Order: sequence, then C-alpha cells, then structure tokens
Amino acid sequence: MSDPVSAMNGAKFSGLAQIEDSGLQGMITLRGDLASDTLKAAVKAAAGADVPASGQVSLSDAGGVAWMSPDELLLLVPYAEVEAKVAELSEALKGEHALAVNVSDARGVFRLSGEDAREVLAKICPVDMSVEAFKPGQFRRTRMAQVAAAFWLDHDGSFHIVCFRSVAGYVYNLLSAAAHPQSKVGVLTG
Repeated sequence: MSDPVSAMNGAKFSGLAQIEDSGLQGMITLRGDLASDTLKAAVKAAAGADVPASGQVSLSDAGGVAWMSPDELLLLVPYAEVEAKVAELSEALKGEHALAVNVSDARGVFRLSGEDAREVLAKICPVDMSVEAFKPGQFRRTRMAQVAAAFWLDHDGSFHIVCFRSVAGYVYNLLSAAAHPQSKVGVLTG
C-alpha cells in the first residue's frame, strides 16, 4: 500500500499571492447538539479548541474547530491521529445523538497568503473580503466560482481554504488564475 498524498501533492504558485497545497490534514465532520456539554468537552479533548460561535473558527496548537452549520463542526487534527481521534469522539459521545466521520482524504486544503490574498478571493467568491468585513477567526462556507469551498483567516493574514478533493485541481487553477501577476484589480489593496 502506498503512502497517502495530499490533493495537489505539494503544488505551489506565486503571483499576486502565494498558493500552496497545505499537505495532509486530519479532518473530522462532527454532527450533533452543539450546545451539549458532553459534545463540547469531547471537541476540546480531540482538537484542543472550543466549539466556536456561528461563522467562526477556533484554533489551537493541536488543531482547530470550524462552525459548519447549527449541528455540524469540522475538527482539524493531525493527519496521523485522525482515526484515533474519531474513536475517542465516538467513545466520549456514547449516549449522545452524534456522528463523527473521518473526511481527511475527501478534502483538499490550500494556504493563500500575501498582500493581495483578499483580492484573489474577492475575484472568485461572493463574499465581502474587505478588512472591515472579514476578520481573523471568521469562517465562511461559500462558492468558489463553480464549486463549494470554505475558508478562514488566520491572525498572520493567511487564508486556509478547504474544498472537496475531487475539485482540488479546479480550485488550485482558479486560485492561480486569480493570482496571476497581470490580473491585479487593486480594489482591496490599493
């Protein structure tokens, strides 16, 4: 059996912004009652972060938790630990109406950074990407041109983008085209 590879196998592009395949990322979809103290404790134990408010991401050194919907979270954990984390969650949530599923290999993850990163996303997503409207810690599920995607902004100014693995090549090419050096619009960055 061969070793797993990320969706774009380390692809990188540099233009108005830098686009990088983030590599293998452990991801768990967790469905359940987000107000449950049992679920909150299980999430904290698995990802080292609290259940975030609606439209937010909560990050820690061990991983993170993104709010997906009123009954769904996306847990970010080390790739090598994802199966153990799913087992831990399932054990901790016995008796709760909940479901934890490893979705790591069904997703692609990209990092978008640089001075014009907001402009790159603004070209392809129907989201107000201004500094006033989209702040660090916010999490957004949306469309990226023709496909579903989600992203958040780190405090260092980097965006992290999650998409289905089956469309990772499309998303990478879309981001690369939007970051082409000759495509600067200058609305968000002057």
